[in-house]
Amino acid sequence: MATQEIPRDQWKNFLDRFSRQHEGWLATLEVLGPDIGAQEEAHDLPLEGITATSTDDESRSIAINLGKVPEDHVTHSITKPIRVWLEQTSEGATAALEIESADEIKTLLRFRSPAPAGIG
Repeated sequence: MATQEIPRDQWKNFLDRFSRQHEGWLATLEVLGPDIGAQEEAHDLPLEGITATSTDDESRSIAINLGKVPEDHVTHSITKPIRVWLEQTSEGATAALEIESADEIKTLLRFRSPAPAGIG
């Protein structure tokens, strides 16, 4: 697996493009932190989108939206993000997106595959 850090000044454009390319892909969302360990927040839900809110070059937060129907919808917000990494398989397919916040909590969004036809 290859991991690439996304430069901060490219986050907004990268996440917009990433969201369009991966909309509907099934994803599992995990939060890892020194005080909480690993916590799974969502499992195999279709990606709706990832957005960064910012002022100038400072990203204030990144929001990850999963689920197509209200019963399954999950929104996870990362405040004060400091790093974004893209992990790809040796074939170049997207495996995961990792976001680290200033409080040392890492959010890991792992992808399984595009959603099957008929979902959503």
